[in-house]
Amino acid sequence: MRGLRASLAARLASDRGSAPAEFVMVAALLTLTTLSVLQLGLALHVKNTVLDAAAEGARYGALADNTPAEGAARTRDLITVALGPGYASDVTATTGSYLDRPAIAVTVRTPLPLIGLVGIDDGLEVTGHAARETLD
Repeated sequence: MRGLRASLAARLASDRGSAPAEFVMVAALLTLTTLSVLQLGLALHVKNTVLDAAAEGARYGALADNTPAEGAARTRDLITVALGPGYASDVTATTGSYLDRPAIAVTVRTPLPLIGLVGIDDGLEVTGHAARETLD
């Protein structure tokens, strides 16, 4: 009986076979961390692309010979080329004031990618502003 206990205690105290288990645990953690960083990069890319397209659409719509609807169309075109038509479905342009100046505001509501390109519908909302140009 003592010999069995001593043998069992020696086996439990041994580090033999622990390297593969440690490798699997560390590899899983590193893989999860890498995928999380890549997903964050994708979400920031989508946000920055949509924000840039909204600002460009607002500037285009604010030109003296253009309308806010043309600015919204320009924004839709830019987003469709850069990200795809699923990200350009909800684009609106309005006139108003921004910092006490007449301005055009282009607002885009788009999905926020959480797992790959799949995410929350209308999870991201950005607005681009531009001062209205006049011929006066």
